[in-house]
Amino acid sequence: MLHYQIEFDDYRQHLVHVTLRFLANPTQILSLPTWIPGSYLIREFSKHIESVNAYDEAGRQLQMSKFEKNKWRLFNTDHELITVEYDVYAYDLSVRGAYVDQTRLYLNPACVCLGLQDQEDAPIELELFLPQELKHFQIATGLPHKSLVKGRFTLKADNYAQLIDSPVELAEQTRFSFEANGIPHEFVVSGTHSMNGERMKQDIEKICSTEISMFGSAPFSNYTFMTMATANSYGGLEHPNSTSLISPRSDLPKADEPAEPSEDYQRFLGLCSHEYFHSWLVKFIRPENFVNYDLDKEGYTSLLWIFEGFTSYYDDLILYRSGVISQDSYLKLIKGQIDRYLQNPGRFVQTVAESSFDAWVKFYRPDENTNNAGTSYYNKGALVALCLDLGLRLKGSSLDDLMRRLYQDAQAGKQVNERTIFDLCEALTGQKWIEQINHLINTTDELPLDQLLPEFGLSYNLKQEKTLPFGLKVVEKPEGLLVQQARRDGAGAKSGLSANDVIVAIDGLKATEKLFNKYAKQSGTFQVYAFRRDEFLQFELSAGETELVTVELKVTDQEKADTWLKA
Repeated sequence: MLHYQIEFDDYRQHLVHVTLRFLANPTQILSLPTWIPGSYLIREFSKHIESVNAYDEAGRQLQMSKFEKNKWRLFNTDHELITVEYDVYAYDLSVRGAYVDQTRLYLNPACVCLGLQDQEDAPIELELFLPQELKHFQIATGLPHKSLVKGRFTLKADNYAQLIDSPVELAEQTRFSFEANGIPHEFVVSGTHSMNGERMKQDIEKICSTEISMFGSAPFSNYTFMTMATANSYGGLEHPNSTSLISPRSDLPKADEPAEPSEDYQRFLGLCSHEYFHSWLVKFIRPENFVNYDLDKEGYTSLLWIFEGFTSYYDDLILYRSGVISQDSYLKLIKGQIDRYLQNPGRFVQTVAESSFDAWVKFYRPDENTNNAGTSYYNKGALVALCLDLGLRLKGSSLDDLMRRLYQDAQAGKQVNERTIFDLCEALTGQKWIEQINHLINTTDELPLDQLLPEFGLSYNLKQEKTLPFGLKVVEKPEGLLVQQARRDGAGAKSGLSANDVIVAIDGLKATEKLFNKYAKQSGTFQVYAFRRDEFLQFELSAGETELVTVELKVTDQEKADTWLKA
């Protein structure tokens, strides 16, 4: 058994002290992942490790050399009991890192616990020691754990893969328990908040029960939701039997939360639904090359349109099916997905399969050109899922049937490759789907939403809701109008204006958002003056507005709509 001991005595300096004890191989290599499963970006966790030292059983210091950015080597240590000690700087409030201070001790073991090469399958014991003044903290984690002494916790993991995919939080917590389809669940919230716990329990239980019922069973025997309430942070990361969430406290249900959840609360429920759904799709049903992660380098797949896109489709649909939100609220959420798609010019540049493959260099690194050059495998992937669901229903099946087949295959040890969705659609309908699916995922053609939704009793009409003056998204600052985004097809970009320029005058008048909008509606050309960095530039700008198209969805035949919406 490998033994990790973690102490938090230096939490004020945001440091975690780790002691690792193990029987070493003749030449023992230790390493830390460069990324965390479920978040596709090289994050270089090893940059936060400090002062790595190794000792033999007699306490003598051993030579330990670092030979790669995230790897260390010990020599001539065959079957010796070795102790390795080091510190980790932990001040990353995100769901992917580690964070310690006087209010919260939070660890993703992927960025804290060094692993041992060729000992990845060894069972693990993790002990946590809290300083005296924090011994009242409670614990939340998906790992089996116990506490025989106040302020000391012992956790178990079957292997290193389970350890690094199981975050741990110690803090003052609001919590409640419930069962969904007989499976025990724990819901934990830390941070300053005034959550209506009874309402949260009522809604989250419905969501969990609906998802388990859809698949027929769950790939876990217990589940833990961990939520950190903050002012405005937002995000989530899935794990096999837990999820780590960070949310604006204003998104949590209030004491007077209306029967129809507010838009803020809907957003939080959608986040819970999304990460919970990942327990099936990502953590259990996986791309073939994600069965055994190589956490030293990128793991490329062009299938994130399935794993994130399908999940993004179901996260909102489950809210409706569970009875947590109304049909009107659900259609508003679908409208929001479609509007984002229609207002993204990058959909004509990048396919959703390309977007999936490029996640490592694009999705987590957005810039001023992102909307011009790329599409989101979350957003377009969700609409691809909608198209597939409606298309399959026209042929007597559904995406629900396909998801259950994926789950059954995963239970039998068969995972997802480039052919899987094509083959399953054919198996479910008896017809070839090569042309239809290729059109959805491997081209930049418009999705056939205008053809499919009317088949299910919804009218689909496009209209111009508003315009983007000169094709520029600007925000008014004391120094002028800051250009946040310049659409390539807009008059502003064609004149040479770019993102991060600061417009200070138009035709000799001080630039304001009101004046900017007024000139965009006029005819002719204008002289625009702007700073780019510290250089003063002049542009000749032609009038013009870029239309922002939105969709109007209305139910015209409720009976037809129910054949889709009610599964």
